[in-house]
Amino acid sequence: MVVKVGFVPEHFSTPLHFALTKGYYQEEGVNVQLIPYPSGSGHLIQSLNSGELDVAVGLTEAFVRGIADTEKGTKPNYQIAGTYVESPLEWAVSTGTQRDDLLKLEDMEGGKVGVSRIGSGSYVMSFVLALQLAFRKPFTGFLVCNTFASLRESVNAGTSDMFMWEYFTSKKYYDSGAIKMVGSIKTPWSSWVLVKRTALADEEYAKLARAISRGIAYFNAHGAEAVDFINANFDYSKEDAAAWLKTVTFRTNVAAATGVAEMVRNTVKVLKTANVLLHGDAAAVLDANVAAGLYCEKEC
Repeated sequence: MVVKVGFVPEHFSTPLHFALTKGYYQEEGVNVQLIPYPSGSGHLIQSLNSGELDVAVGLTEAFVRGIADTEKGTKPNYQIAGTYVESPLEWAVSTGTQRDDLLKLEDMEGGKVGVSRIGSGSYVMSFVLALQLAFRKPFTGFLVCNTFASLRESVNAGTSDMFMWEYFTSKKYYDSGAIKMVGSIKTPWSSWVLVKRTALADEEYAKLARAISRGIAYFNAHGAEAVDFINANFDYSKEDAAAWLKTVTFRTNVAAATGVAEMVRNTVKVLKTANVLLHGDAAAVLDANVAAGLYCEKEC
């Protein structure tokens, strides 16, 4: 069978590509198709739910929120199977270059937020921003833009006031003057997870996880090659790629379940407090969804 793996085509995906180019998937006996999802984690979730993907690598907050919001009496179609990136993600808050009224994060209160998709990381993190800054006035709405390019266009056209995206992906557009940075916040959890569709056989997932872990090991041992790959394939400067490399920590064994359950439950607590969860007032439903949304071949 072919295991279809969805990923966001950014610098964080470099170990996945190394696992492919170095032959690790083949050596572990798994036939993999890597499928880019430039519109982000919300689209990955849709494809997992529809059966178009077997595995995805994406943002913790988006996948946790998707699991937590599973309809009462049903079970999630996918499960969080491991941590991919242990370090937090820095989310930059951007606005249009002509917005002289938006100078600091507090100015975002009550604004209209551009998001890639409802339920995506860019959507969920706006609620975390509001929580951290204790906004009293809710956002006036959300504009679904699908792509990073459309998000940049929206703030300059004035159809949205702000959007949130990963800092290093945004930085070159700050440097060029295409958009303006207002500030940033970091996730209070490990930033990227590996998830599997429940229907995928355990043995296929195990082979895939071993190959990805080998790709991470290669990435960690060949920093200069990683910088060159990011520069050539993701349009980051070598300076930005090298700076990012100093901030990121990948999990060396993505199949290890250690700490995953606790991380997911802590993420749920923050998202519940941020008032972004459908079942925020139904503890029994949340607990059942989280339990069903954790994959452990062995006890977590």
